[in-house]
Amino acid sequence: MTRPPVTDSPWSDWRSATPARIALGRVGNGIPTDEILRFAWSHALARDAIHTALDIEAIEAALRLQRWDVVEVGSRAPDRTTYLRRPDLGRRLDPHDAEALRAQRRGPRDLCVVVGDGLSALAVNRHAAPLLEALRPLLAPDLTVAPIVVARQARVALADEIAELMQARLAIILIGERPGLSSPDSLGIYLTHAPFRGRADADRNCISNVRAEGLSYATAAFKLAWLIGEALRRGVTGIALKDDSDSELALRDAAMTTIPPPQGA
Repeated sequence: MTRPPVTDSPWSDWRSATPARIALGRVGNGIPTDEILRFAWSHALARDAIHTALDIEAIEAALRLQRWDVVEVGSRAPDRTTYLRRPDLGRRLDPHDAEALRAQRRGPRDLCVVVGDGLSALAVNRHAAPLLEALRPLLAPDLTVAPIVVARQARVALADEIAELMQARLAIILIGERPGLSSPDSLGIYLTHAPFRGRADADRNCISNVRAEGLSYATAAFKLAWLIGEALRRGVTGIALKDDSDSELALRDAAMTTIPPPQGA
């Protein structure tokens, strides 16, 4: 009997439970060719996600259909190459756009939402509008929201300067996360109370891995709405605000799945 060229890993059954590259098997001392090709394909997808352009027209059209006011800005990074080489420029707002935002502000607001491309515009193109659609009905009716700002060549800290200019108590940025070899389109959400230029990352809360294979829109929106409410009530975010939304989410889900007793029982 001819021995097969590929020696399977005894962990091969575990592959159905994770997208991680485990139990690849071997050919002699090497990796099977099909696994090498899969790795190259995933690497190409990750590189493409970094260089994909933000589809501003489609995002703005989708947000306006949801009845959000929208404005567009850019960071001080003039192009993608500069953005990748100079992270500091992606944290600062273009001076002309800063003046435009200053002219548009209409008094203090509770919330400023920024949609920024980050390191995966692919994630933002796919997930930002559906997430905001899921979030809107969960926000308190009396919450005041500044126009949503769609930002090109954006880093997380860009939202601090934008929200400070918009006189917002709370800054939120939806941004594409650094692509992984199994997640080129993962969306991250960062929340910062009392934003101003120079805020530290320890002052932020983060919700990560929003995508079809990760955190659903409904769950991410629930967690974000919970954090918004608690941040405004307590006046803190970051290490001072623990995300306890999972317990409330579990109670909500349990209530929704409870079968009512039959009438007359």
